[in-house]
Amino acid sequence: QVQLVESGGGLVQAGGSLRLSCAASGRSFSSYTMGWFRQAPGKEREFVSAVSWSGGRTDYADSVKGRFTISRDNAKNTVYLQMNSLKPEDTAVYYCAASPNSWGRFDRGRNTEYDYWGQGTQVTVSS
Repeated sequence: QVQLVESGGGLVQAGGSLRLSCAASGRSFSSYTMGWFRQAPGKEREFVSAVSWSGGRTDYADSVKGRFTISRDNAKNTVYLQMNSLKPEDTAVYYCAASPNSWGRFDRGRNTEYDYWGQGTQVTVSS
């Protein structure tokens, strides 16, 4: 079992930055592929980014590539999402998720591949 708690969301103007954190508790955090998803009102949950267990491999949705950076600190059981150059269309609830699957062996963009989820943190970007 892995418990995930997100933090760091808030209200920011377009062009601004936020850093989301996801603190994990439970066993074997460092063995999980970690992902970030988001869900805007009236829309389906969508993939944002993922990071391998070691932090050495990362993946991003085209919509955030070059603006967002995912990282993890296994000593602190925490995964981060640095979000720069934020746009109003980035407004959503952001969720942290953990998958036991190895990098390259599953569809990282599919939310059903992740077993554990946090409660989400709201990010609102004003124009």
